[in-house]
Amino acid sequence: MRLAMWSGPRNLSTAMMYAFGNRADFHAVDEPFYGPYLRLTGLNHPMAIEIRESRPEGPFEVEQSLIGPIPNGKPHAYHKHMCQHMIDGIPRDFMADCVNVFLLRHPARVVASFTKGYPQAGADDIGFEKQAELFEHCRALGQTPVVIDSADIRKNPERALRQLCETVGLDWDPAVLTWSAGPKPYDGAWAPHWYKSVHGSTGFAGAEGPLPNLDGRAGALADEAMQYYDFMVAHAKN
Repeated sequence: MRLAMWSGPRNLSTAMMYAFGNRADFHAVDEPFYGPYLRLTGLNHPMAIEIRESRPEGPFEVEQSLIGPIPNGKPHAYHKHMCQHMIDGIPRDFMADCVNVFLLRHPARVVASFTKGYPQAGADDIGFEKQAELFEHCRALGQTPVVIDSADIRKNPERALRQLCETVGLDWDPAVLTWSAGPKPYDGAWAPHWYKSVHGSTGFAGAEGPLPNLDGRAGALADEAMQYYDFMVAHAKN
C-alpha cells in the first residue's frame, strides 16, 4: 500500500509521518515535491537553498519514485504531501495508485502556527483551497478518500488511528502511538526550521485548547480558508 497523506502545513503532518514511520512495515517519504515546487515557483522559503539542493529531482522523477518499488523491501509506504505543492507542473497521475487520506486542522490554528515561521504566508501557502481541489480530484478518479481531523487524533490517538487503519485496510500496530525523540533519517532538509517541537516529542500531544484569536491580516487569511475547511469537515470520519 502507498498511503498518501494530504495536508497543509502545521496540520500534525510530521507527527503522523513519525507515527507511521515507526511501523516496521512502512517506508516514510517527507514532502517529496518540495524541491520541484520551489524551483517552479521561485519562492524564498526558509532554507530554500538547502531544500532545492537536497531535492534535485524533477517532478516526474519524483512521481516515478513514488509508484516504483518501495525501498528496503517494505510492503507499505507513507507519503507526507503538502497540498500547496501540487501546482501546475507537478503530476497527479500517481494519486490513482495511492490510498489518499486528507488531514485537516482548523484554519485559525494553522495560520497562527505557520505565520510564526513564515510571516508573509498567503492563502496559497496554507493549502486549504488546494486540499479541497485534490479531494475532488480523488473522487473524480472513482476513489472515496478518507478525511480525518487532527483534533480527533489529538483527543484520542488510539481510537482515531485504529479507525484509520481499519478504513484503509491496514492491520493495527500500536507502534503508531509513540516514536523516539529527535530527528529521523527520512526528515526533509527543512526539519531544523520546522520540526523542533516534534523532535522533542515521543507521541501525540493532548487535545488543543481554545482557538487562537486572530485579527488583521492573519484573521482575514483564516476566514478565507474556512469555506474549504468546512467543506472537508463535512466529509470527515467521526
